Amino acid sequence: MDAKHEQQEQRQVSRRQFLQAVGAAAAGATLARWGRSVPAMAAPRVLGANDRIRIGVIGVGNMGSNHLRHLVRYEKEGTENLEVVAVCDVFQKRLDEAVKTTQGKAKGYRDYRRLLERKDIDVVWIATPDHWHAKIAIEALEAGKDIYLEKPMTHTFEEAKNLHRTAKRTGGVVQVGTQLLAEDVWYKAQALIREGRIGKVVWSQGSYCRNSREGEWNYSIDPEARPGENLDWDMWLGWRWGLAPKIPWNPEHYFRWRKYWPYSGGIATDLFPHVLCRLLVALGPEFPLRVNANGGIYVHPDREVPDTFHFLADFPSGHTILMVGSTANEQGLPWVIRGHKGTMYIAGDSLTIRPERPYVEEVEEVQEQVPPPGNHLKAHHHDFLENVRRRGQPRGNVDLSYRWMTVIALSVRAYREQRTMLFDPEKEEIIAVPSPPKGRLRLRLRRG
Repeated sequence: MDAKHEQQEQRQVSRRQFLQAVGAAAAGATLARWGRSVPAMAAPRVLGANDRIRIGVIGVGNMGSNHLRHLVRYEKEGTENLEVVAVCDVFQKRLDEAVKTTQGKAKGYRDYRRLLERKDIDVVWIATPDHWHAKIAIEALEAGKDIYLEKPMTHTFEEAKNLHRTAKRTGGVVQVGTQLLAEDVWYKAQALIREGRIGKVVWSQGSYCRNSREGEWNYSIDPEARPGENLDWDMWLGWRWGLAPKIPWNPEHYFRWRKYWPYSGGIATDLFPHVLCRLLVALGPEFPLRVNANGGIYVHPDREVPDTFHFLADFPSGHTILMVGSTANEQGLPWVIRGHKGTMYIAGDSLTIRPERPYVEEVEEVQEQVPPPGNHLKAHHHDFLENVRRRGQPRGNVDLSYRWMTVIALSVRAYREQRTMLFDPEKEEIIAVPSPPKGRLRLRLRRG
């Protein structure tokens, strides 16, 4: 090796060491802010082809209970060679039901930290409210666990950045619960776009819209929940670690937490991850340059988050994404990726390319059917578990998820702060811009 190449390699090694040190420092600062010192990092257990994956599930209400039922079914069928050995929830009733789901095989915990202390657990399934995602995921990675993390990846951009650095430093396998990535049609779209079949991508659109008579996220409230007796309200809030403000018991906040800013980003964090992750697979994952957001509470006044929410995001490669969402009208936009020479339409398992008028003779029309996976959640679980064994990158990996989470987190801030959010993709930092005048813009609406 000549001196020039040796110097280059030394610089690369130094840069890797620097980034590892920065990542460790960031995790340390985060955990210190949460009132915990950084533990000695444990390496994930290397699993052989015949080794059983031992799993702990944290958060077993709603979607968490759905994950648990699937995992127990795999265990009974012997299809994934796994065993659920622990479950955790702050609500004793849900915890008891979860232990019963495992036929009493799993040990129940009210404090997730006791679960993470177990050396025999390989994988942690995290399905808590959003404001707990980063803290539990980072501590699980530090404890040598691989993680399946429900979407959104985190509650804020800063948390996503620290979680990404922790995952890269520890080598833990991360799958974020964007199960619609199991659809192969998006990888077919990626291949066609990379081949230049629609020319330079200009802008694209997607949406996720719902409508229900009772209002989205108004889940039933269980009258048996009794803080101080069978439910740890303080732990759920996480106020001791600065995760949410300390407030008196509020069943509306506990059971319908997606409607409130301290625990959720509403449409942006609950619905948009499923849409944006697929577009970024097709287009190529990027951090944004600029994000704007609009919307409001137009129909359902029983919440803090908007019932109608849209954003526009610009990207370094030179394209814009429009994302539209509502929980007050379910008529969304079709999937469209617009290129300079052709336009791509995706509907279910159908992919179509139509040439733009000036390029009819140059662009080949495409009409393809790409079969869906059947059970999306089962396929997403299998993808993760296979990559736990081979130490690979699943479809909802931490690199892709960090990028879509950045866009979503900035869209929430753009809406709440009433300003354009600017981002430096090289430094992975939000660019400071002057704040607008205080007080939300009030629109005078004419009511018919």
